Amino acid sequence: MKIVVYHAEECDRKKCTTVKLGKQGKVKVVTRLNQVPISAIILDPYSQKALSVEDKETIMEKGLVALDCSWKKIGKVPFRLKTGKNSRSLPFLIAANPTNYGKPCILSTAEAIAASFYIIGFKDIATDIMSQFKWGPHFLKLNEELLESYSKAKSSLEVVEIQKEYIS
Repeated sequence: MKIVVYHAEECDRKKCTTVKLGKQGKVKVVTRLNQVPISAIILDPYSQKALSVEDKETIMEKGLVALDCSWKKIGKVPFRLKTGKNSRSLPFLIAANPTNYGKPCILSTAEAIAASFYIIGFKDIATDIMSQFKWGPHFLKLNEELLESYSKAKSSLEVVEIQKEYIS
């Protein structure tokens, strides 16, 4: 499957999960907008629609795009990437990466990619992505109950309902 990461080059490259996944050949790292496949599902934390199994076919055919930029500068991500009809947010999950461990919804790019594949039913891809990091398997274990629930949801609305129920 095609996984593209738009890298804004705002991070410490030694800690960057995108850089590591790119070196391992797991993702294609791009730094120019014209290299981003707009017809793919684009992970955007501000999207009004949650990622769900409904997106599986599009991801299989067109790919998945993640945005790698500072959470403090996410608002500066090019508007074109965040407004497409295929823009999706991830539901509530807890970060396991060393920088944001235990923080809700502030995932590394690798965690976001792995969560996406888990939710649409490709747990093997999620496991492979997370196996590249010492802390990676812990992300899947920490969020196992939620990821399992989200992966069983039939729609974006069901994913949001599961999230609401969990948070309350």
